[in-house]
Order: sequence, then structure tokens, then C-alpha cells
Amino acid sequence: MGDKNPTEDLIGYNRQAWNQQVRNGSQWTQPVSPEVIAAARNGDWSIILTPVRKVPGSWFPDIADGNCRVLCLAGSGGQQAPVLAAAGASVTVLDLSPDQLAQDRLVAQREGLEIELIEGDMRELGCFVDNQFDLVVHPCSNGFVPNVNPVWKEAARVLKPGGELLSGFTKPVFHLFDDDEMEKGNMKVVHSIPYSDLNSISDQRRQKFIDAGEPMLFGHALSDLIGGQIAAGFSITGYYEDVSPDYAICEHVACFAATKATLRCSVVSTE
Repeated sequence: MGDKNPTEDLIGYNRQAWNQQVRNGSQWTQPVSPEVIAAARNGDWSIILTPVRKVPGSWFPDIADGNCRVLCLAGSGGQQAPVLAAAGASVTVLDLSPDQLAQDRLVAQREGLEIELIEGDMRELGCFVDNQFDLVVHPCSNGFVPNVNPVWKEAARVLKPGGELLSGFTKPVFHLFDDDEMEKGNMKVVHSIPYSDLNSISDQRRQKFIDAGEPMLFGHALSDLIGGQIAAGFSITGYYEDVSPDYAICEHVACFAATKATLRCSVVSTE
């Protein structure tokens, strides 16, 4: 990771960290296979927003006719976007990491798909006009920003009224426990919510993450994860929870969730 300091330049650090995740072969950077794209072209497709569970098909509008404009928000890596494009959607991807975007480009070129790729911050969508998209697909990536509310507000702005936001997130309970103790089977609460890799852990543990090229992670309250969507003008119209085999805490509680939110208006509450 060089001398990049996440406390001074979080965006630059996390961009570099996700580039490193691509080089490390993280599961969230692995492009889908030609077989997956071929099936999607024939109407047989699914995507995930959380570690394992597939998004219900009923959550999606009809995308097969090519008229549905989809924004994959902080969702590159060669996974969701190519599948949606192969299924018939007009897809744009915005992501912080150029190497992650390159994974979508790889699949698009390999499969002859048209996908617009934009490098940018999920909290600042000034490159898009108001009411541009019918659907925003936002996988479990808002845990990499300190404040999730700008993400919801910008998603509301770029969506058409009645459009859908499908988003995944990490539940607050995931961040409460000491990781080392949890791996030993000891559920020891040591953190508070909101959680931050920048100031909720020791310098030694943070340096361990930096040395491993791990992005800085943040844990948000449900008042921001769900209440923030409502304040941004959305109605929550779908919800499910998920687990991950990679985390011991998921043996006790589902730590991931996804929401379907319908934009009722684009006026952001000031309360």
C-alpha cells in the first residue's frame, strides 16, 4: 500500500486498496464466466447484493427490452453489470477503483456487451443528470464510506420517480465484536455503532489491515441504513437478510441485509 494514509486520504487509500484486492484475486473481483453471460442472454440470470443470497426476480423491472437504464453504483468487478447487460438492460457502472472497472471492461469486450464505465465516488454523482435511471443496483459497498446518507440522496436524485434502488449492507451487529476473540468462539462486545476502522480500533490493528491491503470499513446505524433511504424519498418495499460462511458471527445471526426501495419523490427530508 506504499505510504498512503487512510486518515488523510480515505478515497485515495480505498481506491488503491480495491486495486490491490483485484491483484489478490478477491472473490468480489472475479469476472463472471461466458456460461453465465450465455444463460443471461437466454433469460436465465440472477445477481447478489450480499454474500450468498440471490436477489428475488420480482425485485427487478422488465429489463429484457433494452429500455431499462441501470446504474450499478459502487458495483464493479465483472459480476452484476455484465449479467444485467446480457439480460437486456442499458448499464452504467460507477466505481472508485479503476482495476475493478477493468474487470467489467474485460467481460464486456469478451462478450460483446455495451457497458458504460465511470470512475467516481458513490456519494457524488454529479456526472449524471436528474431522473436518468430506472434502477440503481448497489451491492454491499456502502460500508466503505463514513456516511451513507449522501449515497441515498444521490441515488434518489438520479432515479426517475417510481424507480427502484436495490441495495445491500452490513448490519450494525457485525461490527460490535472483537474479531480475534470471535474467531476463538468468544463473543466479546468491544465496539460501538457507528463503527470506523479509522478510530474504533488500535493503531496496531489498523496497520495490520493496511499491510494486507484491506479497504477501510465503516459500520452504520439502521437509522442511516434504512431511515436514510426513507428520508431521501424512498419507500422500503422489500427486505431480506443473509449470512456469510467467511464470518463466525454469522453462525449466530444474519449480519447482512438487502432492501428494495421505491422512489416516491426526490425531495430530501431536512429533519
